[in-house]
Amino acid sequence: MIRAVLFDVGGTFTTVRNSPELQTAFAKRLSERLALYGIRLDVPYEELGLVLHENAEAYKHHVEATMEELPNARVWSEFYLKDYSIPEEVIAPYAEELSFLYDYERLISLRRPHLKETLETLHAEGFRLGVVSNVFSRSLTPHLLMEYGIDRLMETVILSSNVGCRKPDPRIFRIAMDELGVCADETCYVGDTLSRDVLGARNAGLALAVQIENPAVAHRDAAFTGPDGPKPDFFIHDLAEIPPILARVNNRTV
Repeated sequence: MIRAVLFDVGGTFTTVRNSPELQTAFAKRLSERLALYGIRLDVPYEELGLVLHENAEAYKHHVEATMEELPNARVWSEFYLKDYSIPEEVIAPYAEELSFLYDYERLISLRRPHLKETLETLHAEGFRLGVVSNVFSRSLTPHLLMEYGIDRLMETVILSSNVGCRKPDPRIFRIAMDELGVCADETCYVGDTLSRDVLGARNAGLALAVQIENPAVAHRDAAFTGPDGPKPDFFIHDLAEIPPILARVNNRTV
């Protein structure tokens, strides 16, 4: 019987919008913030925006290969701003602030419909709820949970930035299950990607993997869509589909 439901955040609780204009606007914001701390980047904002995007992609490829989250000061020094030779120790005092800004202001994030109502329904039905998220900011996810009014519903919040490993590594799921005191065969995971969420749930031996539609990540999942790729138990379009699914699953397994 499913007793616990763990969730991804970005792409699952939220959807995002991006554009070259937003990319350039964030580069300006970042450059101005760095200048306040005495770190000056003599580069046009549009160029900086492109560099940030390319270097962020390089970091994503790196962590997908290692499944390890680096401390965010190293991420900024060795990846995102590597073209500008900023030592890790110089950027370290501001790294968390910059990481929060990067994930919060670089894109337009929109909460999905029925988010709070779905989680409140699950909580009222007695499910143990938590988050397992790949994110290099330690403060963004707690902020979003409070902003959306759902922080009180979450019994555990496991972030790659805090534990050092990332989905699809099964360790990050096991940490969450240990905190909740549940077993893999009692746990469902909800996420938007095959490559991190469904594969991670399979690696951890979870009873149920639910994938929510998110066209924005299709390019990241392209290598996982073949006949040998991981498959979700359920594919949904709206979070409100989750409580009926769990009701059916638990009725079948009682």
